[in-house]
Parts: sequence; C-alpha cells; structure tokens
Amino acid sequence: MMKQFIENVRAGKTQFGFAISYPAPGILERIGKEWDWVWIDGQHGQLAYKDVLDLIRVCDLMELPSIARVPSHASSNIGMFLDAGANGIIVPLVNTVEEAKAIVSAAKFPPIGERSFGGRRIIDRKSRDFSQTANEDTLLIAQIETPGAVENAEAIAAVDGIDALFLGPDDILLRRGVSMAVPRTKETLGNDMEAVAQASKKSGKLSVMPAHSPEIIKYAHSIGFNMLASGADTVFLTNASAQLSKTARQAIQDNS
Repeated sequence: MMKQFIENVRAGKTQFGFAISYPAPGILERIGKEWDWVWIDGQHGQLAYKDVLDLIRVCDLMELPSIARVPSHASSNIGMFLDAGANGIIVPLVNTVEEAKAIVSAAKFPPIGERSFGGRRIIDRKSRDFSQTANEDTLLIAQIETPGAVENAEAIAAVDGIDALFLGPDDILLRRGVSMAVPRTKETLGNDMEAVAQASKKSGKLSVMPAHSPEIIKYAHSIGFNMLASGADTVFLTNASAQLSKTARQAIQDNS
C-alpha cells in the first residue's frame, strides 16, 4: 500500500487526502475510498490514543495510507503512533535543524535514529522483522508553520531522515499578523508555499499542505506540492449542514 503510494507521488501524481478530527471510524468507512490518504489529527482533533489506533485500523482495512499528526515532539508520542501502525507521522512546529534531528532520532531506527523497538500491534501484524524496512516504509513529515521555520526550510529538508515538509498555513499567517478570517490565496500564502516547495524539491523530499480552494490547489500543484489535504470531516459537516439548513428554511418560506 505505502510503496504504491510513494511510487505514485514520485511519478508526479498528486495525492489528495482528507483530515479527520473526530473519533468516528464510520466516517472513514463511508468516504475513505474517495481519497488517496488520511490525515489523522492527534494534535488538534478530539482524539485519544485509542481513537487514533481505531482510525489507523480502519485505514489498514481500506488500504489507505494513514498519516497521523502527533501532539508534540515527545519521543513517546512519536513512537506510540508509529507502533500503532501509522504509515507516517506529522510533527508540528519544527522550527530548527536541531529539532528536525531530534524528531528523526525518535522516529527512525538505527543507524539513522534511536527509535525504541517494540510496538505490540506492529509486531503482531508484521513480525519482529518489521524494523528492517521501517525507516523506508514510514514517512516522517516536519511541519513548517512559523516564519522562522520557513527561513530554515532548506536546512530542515536536508536533514537525513526527514521525508517531507508540511506547510502549516494557519500558524504562519497568524504569526505574520494575518486574521484567520482572511482567505488562503496565492497573495497571502504564495511566498511561503514557494519556499517550502523549493526546499523540499532541492533535497528530493516531498511537500505537503492543506489546500481546499481550486485556486490554491492549482497553484500548489503547479509549484510541486506532492500531497494535498483537500478535505476534512469538519469542513464536510459545516458546509453540508449550513447548506441543508438554508435549503430547508427556504422551502418553508417559498411555501408561505
């Protein structure tokens, strides 16, 4: 599954994912087949460890790559999510080369890192030999979401063991003094997008970002982003609920 996914990315096929923040495996079962990968948000989502584990299990059954965002840089969090069987992890707020090296140490087995061997589920499913290919089989994604991180993007991408950079638009814009109500456009995000895409490309790494509007999707694709998170359970709920509520109320008005 993951091998084919990476082959598709390397072949230039943009892979579209959606984010899940609620502990609802049924959402994955219902709509997962429409997407190429799943972003399980263990940082800002309403997910405990068991919820993350259940969502990873559903991804495995559906043969969907599971990319889980950990809540912090702590090696215990990183190891726990990988031991649960996530195909990749996103680590938030990676600002420096030193921080990048520290998360590599936590996420990769020797000789690249110092990840602790174990993991009940991963051993039960893949045997104790899983560690021989684990470094290549899982993606370690560093989230670039501050102006300082953007400045250091090339150096972070060059760290051995970092597989991709993830542009976090909200935190970058927040730190630049931009309101969260301002649309994400080429004008507001373009420079940061280009910096992350170019940094990733220079080191032969992947580039990832959330991109929902057609404008941003087209622009991200044109500058080389490989993985786009273009959907989210929260977005589906909000948009569909608002539209159906409006439609229902309008129907009553039309009938009076």
